[in-house]
Amino acid sequence: MGTTILIVDDEADIRNMIAIYLKNEGYGVLEAADAHEAFGVLEESPVDLIILDVMMPGMSGVEACMTIRQSYDMPIIFLSAKSEDLDKIHGLASGAEDYVTKPFNPLELMARVKSQLRRYKMTSGNSEPSHLLEKGDLTVNERTNEVTVGGREVRLTPKEFHILSLLLRNQGQVFSIEQIYEAVWKEPFFKSDSTVMVHITNIRDKIEENPKKPFYVKTVWGVGYKA
Repeated sequence: MGTTILIVDDEADIRNMIAIYLKNEGYGVLEAADAHEAFGVLEESPVDLIILDVMMPGMSGVEACMTIRQSYDMPIIFLSAKSEDLDKIHGLASGAEDYVTKPFNPLELMARVKSQLRRYKMTSGNSEPSHLLEKGDLTVNERTNEVTVGGREVRLTPKEFHILSLLLRNQGQVFSIEQIYEAVWKEPFFKSDSTVMVHITNIRDKIEENPKKPFYVKTVWGVGYKA
């Protein structure tokens, strides 16, 4: 079976141009005009790499990347008109492997695609199953939605499970309340909304030995939460 690449960009001309170069390299190509369309493609078809535009209507590429990382580990290359270092850092911190600024040289993009695919194929064979997330005695199985702590089964609600998966899949990365809400609920966040904090409290009550001194889900004061 060949290698399939998903292009996610709201500009049809850019999608068509990238598709031509990818097909010339022998890759299979799938396309999506926005994040939600991309999610549908991922549910229906196996994808080996994603080229993802950052600035899209509705859900941004960064938000889409965080959502994709809850379930998939294929390489993601961002496309964006933003070239500032902070934008690159923010993009890569959300789970992407590489970042290309517009306007870009298609040949450079192809080189980066090949490089990321090589790295992915070299490491995936030796890595732990991607559906198992672990920290200490905590294990989350994303395939069966099972959570255990020290061998004890823990029952989480679907939203609690998605929050915990998001944090464990990106251990060490700090997520703001807004980022967590928009990645899990997939709708705009309102500043007065305490939903995420309530769910974090519930998660801690279920998985932490001492919820007041959490080990698995930690608070980074003034910023957010991390695993």
